Amino acid sequence: MLTELPLYISLLFIFTTLVTFVFLIAAMKNVPAKSRAIISIVLIAWLLLHAILAMRHFYTITYTVPPRFAFLVLPPFIIILIVFITKNGRRFIDGLSPEILTRLHVVRLFVEIILFWLFLYKYVPRLMTFEGRNFDILAGITAPVIAYYGIQKRMLGRTFLLTWNFISLLLLLNIVINAVLSAPFPFQQFGFDQPNVAILYFPFIWLPGFIVPAVFFAHAVLIRRLLKRTF
Repeated sequence: MLTELPLYISLLFIFTTLVTFVFLIAAMKNVPAKSRAIISIVLIAWLLLHAILAMRHFYTITYTVPPRFAFLVLPPFIIILIVFITKNGRRFIDGLSPEILTRLHVVRLFVEIILFWLFLYKYVPRLMTFEGRNFDILAGITAPVIAYYGIQKRMLGRTFLLTWNFISLLLLLNIVINAVLSAPFPFQQFGFDQPNVAILYFPFIWLPGFIVPAVFFAHAVLIRRLLKRTF
């Protein structure tokens, strides 16, 4: 844990992670209860595992080959890929709530506020904030509006919803690339005066390990279902 950081910042991030978890599980309201319970247990175990590893400073060693960070970020995206390419996985996707998955993106607003505070305390570079190259806050601000008018009330067209999802996905990709290239890895390109070190510590390890994959998954599900016109 970053001991010099005010406790309220870490607590707000833990709360943001919890909200992401709740949205993700709530989106599975049409999934059998047993399956929801299993997924919940797996996700909790994943979060606890990386919390323990981060508190033991496992991820602060950044020069190993392969990089230890890969153990954090690759498994979620491999699982997402498996879900999308398998028949049972696609059936699972089609049972998720588009409205709740869209509302999930509101957590990006909290993440941006936290990143700005982390910048003020010199744990991430300015380029990772809305004062720099990070415009992801726009997705977080607009998500409740899109969920209400676009999905619940169906007042926004399919093309509009697809456009919003693709633009928001690009905003996510933008900050992910800048965050990775600002971290103290051998291939670092940005933020040498103030590198992105926060994501190597608890609880911020959950940003790349859980929140980012959850946000990506929510977009991927919505885009697929919009293209297939399944809601």
